[in-house]
Amino acid sequence: MTAPVPKPTLASRAPDVGFIFKKALISALVALVLFSLMIGIRTEAGPAGQLIYLTRFGDLAAIVAAVFGGSIIVELLRLWWGPVGTIRIVPPSVQSPLAVLRRAIAPVLLIFTFLVPVIFYDQRYILDLGILVLTYVMLGWGLNVVVGLAGLLDLGYVAFYAVGAYSYALLATNFGLSFWVCLPLAGILAAFWGVLLGFPVLRLRGDYLAIVTLAFGEIIRLVIINWQSLTGGPNGVSGIPRPSFFGIPLTPGDDGLAAKLGIEFSPTHRIVFLFYVILALALLTNWVTIRLRRLPIGRAWEALREDEVACRALGINTTTTKLTAFATGAMFGGLAGAFFATRQGFISPESFTFQESALVLAIVVLGGMGSQLGVALAALTMIGGFELFRGLEQYRMLVFGLAMVLLMIWRPRGLIGHRAPTVFLKHSQAISSDLVKEGHG
Repeated sequence: MTAPVPKPTLASRAPDVGFIFKKALISALVALVLFSLMIGIRTEAGPAGQLIYLTRFGDLAAIVAAVFGGSIIVELLRLWWGPVGTIRIVPPSVQSPLAVLRRAIAPVLLIFTFLVPVIFYDQRYILDLGILVLTYVMLGWGLNVVVGLAGLLDLGYVAFYAVGAYSYALLATNFGLSFWVCLPLAGILAAFWGVLLGFPVLRLRGDYLAIVTLAFGEIIRLVIINWQSLTGGPNGVSGIPRPSFFGIPLTPGDDGLAAKLGIEFSPTHRIVFLFYVILALALLTNWVTIRLRRLPIGRAWEALREDEVACRALGINTTTTKLTAFATGAMFGGLAGAFFATRQGFISPESFTFQESALVLAIVVLGGMGSQLGVALAALTMIGGFELFRGLEQYRMLVFGLAMVLLMIWRPRGLIGHRAPTVFLKHSQAISSDLVKEGHG
């Protein structure tokens, strides 16, 4: 007879002070070595051209102290939250309100987003920031189809963003087509290039897939730079038309929307209109993605993400599954690119570098691959965080990297990790003994 296994108690999770301080001291020493040459000593060109150096030992000491204190806090929080299967310090009376709060995040965030132009009508900066955040939310949801649902690593997603932007810019400036006509065309063209990218990577996984997609993104950017007769090369495309409201321009003239409504014209009208346009596009992306997840193709994406070999064994056509994932994600990227072009009125190759792909991929990974709400929260945190630390330009990337490390420690699957299958049996079901050799299933 085996002895009963003792249940975990709060006493068994008492903090080991010596171990915590040892880890904090090691982290501080590592930070001292890493940042000694990065922050402690700064080199500059002198008046006569010679190399001089300046010391910033005070800043170095502050960072090392912050790492030491942060390491202690991390270990204490790790003990607080605890691994799965242990008793958490959070009392049951608090767990229920937290669950209600988690369920209320999405509707509250959506209602607040609808009211942003009303609340901040006179604050142009916040409206522009909201448009930027929603653009990256849409890009994140588009890439989430490829990375989060199908499990295919795409480092060249900015290529579809660029295809959509240049498709709208060239069609609108050369043929005089409106935004609403060019918008679906931009999505279709981006989806076509997504299918073209899907063919070379049908049998690739992991590092090889990342290399091919990264190369594809760079190829598109280099083509845009060098095909000057079509794209304008480094000079870009200017004079891109703005969208209209059912054919009515948002201009101060007599034929403008303000004049027809009998109200005073304000440049903010166009910004508010663009805000709701990108909000509608983002919600459309979210709605289509959620519906596709419940269809057979969405379940095929999830099966491909979990195990490609098992996916083939089930009779799923992995070729079609991969191509549809790339085409769908690329279409949403193209739609976002068309909006970016009409929002800016000018586009150039500098707007479609690898850094954009890395930023969108970071949003998907940090938000939680497969989680729509997580991607939205990650986009809000990252884009808003960059703006929050804009005054600390020298240190904001350091803070951003530290936040990513802490998130990977506590939430390795992202803010809202969601890998649960769309369809599953809610209750266990017995199998008839006639169907198995072992007897009752």
